[in-house]
Amino acid sequence: MLYWLLYQKLFPYFRLFRIFRYLTFRCVFASLTALLIGLLIGPFVIERLREFQIGQYIREEGPQSHQKKGGTPTMGGVLIIISIIVPTLLWSDLSNPYVWVVVLSTLAFAGIGFADDYRKVVHKRNLGLTGRQKLALQFLTSGLVAVTLLVMEARGSYSTRLMVPFLKKFRPDLVWQWMGLIPHLHWLAYMPFVMFVMLVIAGSSNAVNLTDGLDGLAIGCTIIAAGALTVLTYVSGHVVFSDYLELQRNPMVSELTVFCGAMVGGSIGFLWYNAHPAEVFMGDVGSLALGGAIGTVAVVIKQELLLPFIGGVFILEAVSVLLQVGSYKLRNGKRIFKMAPIHHHFELIGWSESKVIARFWILALVFALLALTTLKLR
Repeated sequence: MLYWLLYQKLFPYFRLFRIFRYLTFRCVFASLTALLIGLLIGPFVIERLREFQIGQYIREEGPQSHQKKGGTPTMGGVLIIISIIVPTLLWSDLSNPYVWVVVLSTLAFAGIGFADDYRKVVHKRNLGLTGRQKLALQFLTSGLVAVTLLVMEARGSYSTRLMVPFLKKFRPDLVWQWMGLIPHLHWLAYMPFVMFVMLVIAGSSNAVNLTDGLDGLAIGCTIIAAGALTVLTYVSGHVVFSDYLELQRNPMVSELTVFCGAMVGGSIGFLWYNAHPAEVFMGDVGSLALGGAIGTVAVVIKQELLLPFIGGVFILEAVSVLLQVGSYKLRNGKRIFKMAPIHHHFELIGWSESKVIARFWILALVFALLALTTLKLR
């Protein structure tokens, strides 16, 4: 909105507004705007959540040290969403379709999380959406993103080819053209791409959700992952950097740098209130939305296979749950970890909550730096 007003409309009359054409300037100001929104309206949001008695339900089977957190205001993810979406709408070029793809995807996943949190609050127990309901809605949203990108691919503004880390020449196309030659089954050619996008985005959303179990853990890792995505979106749309790094250049995706910058700023603003001991929890409305946003951006900028590095801690948390459940079912009740997700395992072996959080942040930073390093290791 500000980009449209100050640059596209007023720039011909006031040459000073030329600075608004620069992506780096708008990214920085989007980040600062998001941070200020989070810091300024945070107390108001937390007070309203207390007023409406929207408190966190703590599972009895969880660590005993967490029982004292019962009643802490939850659904603070609403604060994160406001802090991200408002600066994005203010500072980005709203004529760019990729901005709307990511914004609407984020809002859709936030809606799923809101429905889950709301049901938990109403029932005063851990009775939100069922696992199947949540997955169905996540896959539906991810599928709509995939279909939208296919429409953009048909118009020549997106590529369904996959970027493979470390292999600069190997770029397989996820749309299997040969299947289009089969009568009445040509639509099957697009299914590999759609299924892959659904897996990446829904998987990312759930991974962040599983990580949200300690004060500041998920949001701290999100700050680091969003920072890495900010760099990746910028270089993916930059003519010099994308050619130098041999990336699939798409000038339009560079506008997502503003969104990623807002995600960094909004997450830092929320961390101010979510740091241990937390004054507010993000709830599913925050974790599902952040995970969905990270996954959607990764798909749009063609860095899906780099996502395990960008969000390495999220992947470890999700894998720990899968291993725990698989071991329990296949090994007659035997467990690999004392408790899953894995951050609870470290709590139960004696690490303090603050130590687990700090060490996982360090690990997230190492993963993010490794992701950026792979850009030149091709």
